[in-house]
Amino acid sequence: MGLDGKTAVVTGGSRGIGRAIVQRLAADGATVLFGYASDDSAAEDVSTRTGARAVLVEMGETDQVARLFDTADEHFGQLDILVNNAGIPGTAPLLDTSEAEYDRIMAVNAKGTFLAMQHAARRMRDGGRIVNISTMSTAWASPGESAYAASKAAVEQLTQVAAKELGPRGINVNAVSPGPTDTDLLRGAVDPDAIAATEHMTPLGRLGRPADIADVVAFLVSPDSHWVTGQNIRATGGLV
Repeated sequence: MGLDGKTAVVTGGSRGIGRAIVQRLAADGATVLFGYASDDSAAEDVSTRTGARAVLVEMGETDQVARLFDTADEHFGQLDILVNNAGIPGTAPLLDTSEAEYDRIMAVNAKGTFLAMQHAARRMRDGGRIVNISTMSTAWASPGESAYAASKAAVEQLTQVAAKELGPRGINVNAVSPGPTDTDLLRGAVDPDAIAATEHMTPLGRLGRPADIADVVAFLVSPDSHWVTGQNIRATGGLV
């Protein structure tokens, strides 16, 4: 599934699943530019290991999303692949979620994805690929995820509509919904006993790994996915 000669933009690419996606696309031959929100050292490490270019960007800000793609224009001159991975969680109960927190989650997760798709579609060569990272929480929501699940449900609907609108250009648009994946974010937010219980719930008996999700993305951006569009692939180890 070689990506030689292809160019890719990955949002949220410095850690966790996004980092694994940048590494996989670069290993498959793509020239990659990735956005990151705050961790300069992590972004520098990804760049050193992969040769990908890092851009500091706040995905909830319209002008910063535009700057991300302007930078891609300067370095690529063309675009073949977009992976929308940037996102922030929400863990407050519905009654305790402030309007400001709701707006922030929706801005990064939903509006950021929307804006990135707009910018990418205007630049993308025919036959391009867009992959949006969602979550299994849209199918199996947990308490405290109202704003987060809502934002990702919007991402899934954007995926379906964009697949129909961009299909005439041969651009495939799909979503990937990971289950619990072993990242620093998960380990920092979830009680170890709950993590252990989740491992036993999956038919495969373990948490997902970032590379597991990157493998699915690698297929969806490859030429082999030419007949797959408008889909939401639940990469959950069989949990849902």
